[in-house]
Amino acid sequence: MIAIVAVLCSLSAPANCHEQTVTTSDFADVSMQSCMMGAPQLADWMKEHPAERLAGWRCEFGKRPSKGA
Repeated sequence: MIAIVAVLCSLSAPANCHEQTVTTSDFADVSMQSCMMGAPQLADWMKEHPAERLAGWRCEFGKRPSKGA
């Protein structure tokens, strides 16, 4: 599995940043190449979240551990 993990910062509080999985290859056409080249899925996702700024992203391979486990 390939996951695109975005680092997002609030436009109203720029120091308030967090990571969020934007999409995974389970739900979208995410290849290693598309992920490394800027992931077109990020542009679509950002259109739906105008209150946040994309500070960066990374590609994760394999299952991401769930928080709190």
